[in-house]
Amino acid sequence: MIRGLLFSAIAIVGSAADLLTKAWFFSWQGLDDGQVYWLWPGHVGIQLSWNQGALFGMGQGGSWLFASLSILAGIAVPVWLFWFGAARDKWLTVALGCVMAGILGNLYDRLGLPAALWPRGAIDAAHAHAVRDWILWQWSDQWRWPNFNIADSMLVCGAAVLFWHAIWSPTSSSEPVPTSDEAHRLG
Repeated sequence: MIRGLLFSAIAIVGSAADLLTKAWFFSWQGLDDGQVYWLWPGHVGIQLSWNQGALFGMGQGGSWLFASLSILAGIAVPVWLFWFGAARDKWLTVALGCVMAGILGNLYDRLGLPAALWPRGAIDAAHAHAVRDWILWQWSDQWRWPNFNIADSMLVCGAAVLFWHAIWSPTSSSEPVPTSDEAHRLG
């Protein structure tokens, strides 16, 4: 029960932070696509962009494929946690809560839901199923990271915790694997 609350809190707060910041920055008057508002000149800024692909913009135009994969992942994560008992581990619960926040935030965009909330004509057909990115980070004019959002950050944090957990988590081959009934009771 506690792990379920922890997972849900991270997923809900993370996806809400993503959706609220996207709504705020994309409705910011005077900030158009491509224009940069520098917070730290030359290094960190706000720049609106639309991504119909996945990681680093790969697979442009594949919004429905990535939406489908997101739906599958959105089902698989809680099943792994609560049906198969991974929620016994606090760090797995935290990591997968972060991953779920990222899935939900970007899935919202891929399903075209922002278009339903915006004034008529605010999102054209080319952007209707694109993920809204707004964080700009660069080291110099020659090295610029692709724009991203809070959901992307949550996915990266979740993946980093999963990686850390896989490397440093003590494992014991003597631990019994729970049956599906025991795993169901854990959730």
